[in-house]
Amino acid sequence: MALAAAVTPPEGPGSVPEPEPERTDPVTPSPGALERARAFIRRRKGVKSFAVIDTSGRMRGSHLRRRYVSASVVKAMLLVGYLRGASDRRLGPAERGLLGPMIRRSANDKATSVHGVVGDGGLRAVARAAHMRDFSVYGSWASAQITAADQARLFRRLDRLLPARHREYARGLLSSVVSEQSWGIPAGAPPRWRVYFKGGWRPTPRGRLVHQAGRLEDGDRVLSIAVLTDGGPSHGYGTRTVRGVTRALLSDPSDGAPTG
Repeated sequence: MALAAAVTPPEGPGSVPEPEPERTDPVTPSPGALERARAFIRRRKGVKSFAVIDTSGRMRGSHLRRRYVSASVVKAMLLVGYLRGASDRRLGPAERGLLGPMIRRSANDKATSVHGVVGDGGLRAVARAAHMRDFSVYGSWASAQITAADQARLFRRLDRLLPARHREYARGLLSSVVSEQSWGIPAGAPPRWRVYFKGGWRPTPRGRLVHQAGRLEDGDRVLSIAVLTDGGPSHGYGTRTVRGVTRALLSDPSDGAPTG
């Protein structure tokens, strides 16, 4: 195939159009912020991991593929699975009566009913669509096995995973979790970030398990964060770990913002 000849612009002032300026938004989190988050989580008690897919689409973190019991974090996957099964129709009041409390208040009985519809197969289908690598579930949604990396993948791809008919409904639920459960990523993120998230918590033989994962949007900039912990001395300690990692990743020290 012949190559087109180069076109020489005419000489003279103003004859060559100015090039479009390249976008120079810095990647969030910065390398320094990532190291602050790693340093912070190393100091925390228990077993812990975090993953962040930054605004350039790159995943980084600490102990990305360490497995944990999911607890209620998996309810976001149940939501996605149920809505994918209803992609060609409107939701009825009874369905909204299950999905809303399951996400906003983390109602376990509603999650069990939704799991009865979605099943383990539906959760595995969501995992495949989200490009998860280590997810497993056998009969009990609360005991599914998750990793920080896989939860970050889920929330990064959230809009693509949700059917268009129900996308805004799901986003509305995940951004309106009750205030008493908004202790981690939403509390640690600067106000300019819109947060869509789900948390999970329960006692385990190690101590206290506290997880949270979410998608954060600042205009057209998107990132996802997942912080998973087990073996902490209390629920409050775990929430401070999640919040501290988020602050370290997203706070700019030049603003005088705390990072721990």
